[in-house]
Amino acid sequence: MPFRDANTHFRDILESIKLIDEFVEDMAFEKYCDDIKTKSAVERQMQIIAEAAYRLSDEAQILCPGPDWKGFRGMGNILRHQYHLVNDKIVWDTVKDDLPSLKAAVQRALQAPEAKPRG
Repeated sequence: MPFRDANTHFRDILESIKLIDEFVEDMAFEKYCDDIKTKSAVERQMQIIAEAAYRLSDEAQILCPGPDWKGFRGMGNILRHQYHLVNDKIVWDTVKDDLPSLKAAVQRALQAPEAKPRG
């Protein structure tokens, strides 16, 4: 059951993606691996994305088709419960390869007529 409305979760996802983009702006993967503060910050924002995906539940795929919602929820489980197994390359690839399309899909969902609050 969602804790808040879907649009709020979508906005949380966009805010986390924005922060991640700022954190890794011009950074190469090797520098990312050596920068514990940036890794920690990125992983925290990825947890927020994963938690929002979890709270959206099956509604995510209906309101915002396309992203691998199950994959984002799974990454959150690893970041929270199996933190010792976090693979920097997988996190990095998710940031570089998956977050841009997630961002675009969430922006589209927020602009959809059914996403706008009724007045």
